[in-house]
Amino acid sequence: MKTPLYLLAAVLVFVTTTMASSDPFVGRWALVPGHSKYAAGTCPKSMVIDMQTMGAGVRYWSDTTYPNGQNAHVKYTADYNGKQALVMGSHGMLLPVSLKRIDSHTIVASYYKSFQVVATSRRVISGSGRRMTITTVSKDRSGKSVIAVGVYRKQSESQHNGAN
Repeated sequence: MKTPLYLLAAVLVFVTTTMASSDPFVGRWALVPGHSKYAAGTCPKSMVIDMQTMGAGVRYWSDTTYPNGQNAHVKYTADYNGKQALVMGSHGMLLPVSLKRIDSHTIVASYYKSFQVVATSRRVISGSGRRMTITTVSKDRSGKSVIAVGVYRKQSESQHNGAN
């Protein structure tokens, strides 16, 4: 009786690993500021996002340089199950995030404050797998809805290794 259970466990691990390794979000992505749309003066000078498979989700890192020269680093590990995960930034804890896979090329990230969603980012990978568009909807200080669209280009392994 133990042999079928071990076989089933091995098959599940193989299928999960195969699905995760084919995740189109995994890799290093660089912001293309000229193709992105942000409120005046708010588009980052540069931003690199690095995502790696981690269990049933992703390990996320980003490095951002803003127009004023300030830098920010963000990291988290979250499953695609909609459960909140802690987000750490350069200066401590940030708003928690939850990730939900809509389809193989679309993920929605929701950011929470006091258990209420305060921003959402819809991440979409192009059919070629080389472009990621992140559309973020949030509210400004006056409560007005703000939409930012970041366009990212996937970096090749040689670009990735050369950057380190």
